[in-house]
Amino acid sequence: MSNALAIAAVTAVLRDLLQDGLIDHDLTGALGDVTVSVLAPAQALAAFTPNSGQLNLFLYHVSYNPGWRNHGLPSRSGRGELISDPPLALDLHYLLTAYTDQDYLAELLLGYAMQLLHETPVLSRDAIRIALAPPAPVSGVALPGSARASLVAADLADQIEQIKITPEPLSLEQVSHIWSSMQSPYRPTVAYQASVVLIESRRPTRQALPVRRRNLYVLPLSQPRITQLGSQRTANDPVNFQQPILPGYRLVIRGQQLRGDDVVIRLGETEVAVPPDQMTGTQIIVALPASLRAGVQVVQVVHRLRLGTPPTPHRGVESNVAAFILSPMVSATAGPRDGNGNVTLTLALTPPVGKQQRVTLLLDETPPPANRPPRSFALPLPARAPAPPPNDTDATLTLTTDIVPAGTYLVRVQVDGAESQLDVSGSGFSGPTVIIP
Repeated sequence: MSNALAIAAVTAVLRDLLQDGLIDHDLTGALGDVTVSVLAPAQALAAFTPNSGQLNLFLYHVSYNPGWRNHGLPSRSGRGELISDPPLALDLHYLLTAYTDQDYLAELLLGYAMQLLHETPVLSRDAIRIALAPPAPVSGVALPGSARASLVAADLADQIEQIKITPEPLSLEQVSHIWSSMQSPYRPTVAYQASVVLIESRRPTRQALPVRRRNLYVLPLSQPRITQLGSQRTANDPVNFQQPILPGYRLVIRGQQLRGDDVVIRLGETEVAVPPDQMTGTQIIVALPASLRAGVQVVQVVHRLRLGTPPTPHRGVESNVAAFILSPMVSATAGPRDGNGNVTLTLALTPPVGKQQRVTLLLDETPPPANRPPRSFALPLPARAPAPPPNDTDATLTLTTDIVPAGTYLVRVQVDGAESQLDVSGSGFSGPTVIIP
């Protein structure tokens, strides 16, 4: 593989090719001293010796090779690791110019040089090694020792694709623009392209293991959709889409295209597997997990895909998100008042509430007295310090207050806005209640 020295190495090989060709055609004997330079046109003109001939090879442009530019992509993994090191593929564009102060000599030099490049459309690997190997390949045009050693280290002969030399037709306007930009007097010139130079890095890469087995999967285009949520007290009770959803109930999901090979119900951060006998294309029934907290909950139907060898669950198709309120359940007891008139209420909550959930106790006097409006109280419970699992919930809370008079009260709680339900009997509410001394 070639490296960053390859551009200079290509120029040196082309210079050697032209110099050897002039020697082989005995032009130096017939035309006098003829040299090959690789300078900018202004520098070549300044270095020109009167009564001689000079061919100048000037690298005026470097471009990306379109055929190799996208080879080896992508070069990095999703974690940013280098997985491939694609080569830098370049095309080199040269101007071959003849300098002389004698009649017809410029035309002779260009003619022999163009014939030589026409007969050598590809730089063979042996020609590259000979041109770059010490001693200096060009008679009378010796490279400095350090430069020669550097070009040998370019490893140009070992690159995977050989370098091709092709004429590059330029219009008169293009030639005029090039020479005008170089601010040098125009001389007889012809353009060539050397393609392709592959500059490769020595950086280590991370190669993936070979693929042991290939699996092909065909999946129908069907996305589940939730249209309605309801609940059941028990498996023997009818489905009700109007009643509050309480802990221990069964959640009923109705919609379209709900059935799948591997279906789970995502409730907040919890995933619940669906028994096959509780699932149809339009309805799924699952028991609410005990870990689900009171408050607003979101539900999704997820069709997982089992891919790979052995098959493992992968994220598949997900339904729209639907929401419901899981109402808490509460019972309360009151202790005796202390000497300051304070009474401590103990609340048993189902499900347990999180440390950072907001809890408010609601008390309503029952039965309502006939001579005045019934008393009602909304008592926020104090905030609790956060704690890591499994100590991040409380099934029992206490509240000490001195503002609630003695009597019997209906008990409700609000947990993050979700309110517990009251028992109904006859024409009124019957519980749960607490007797405050």
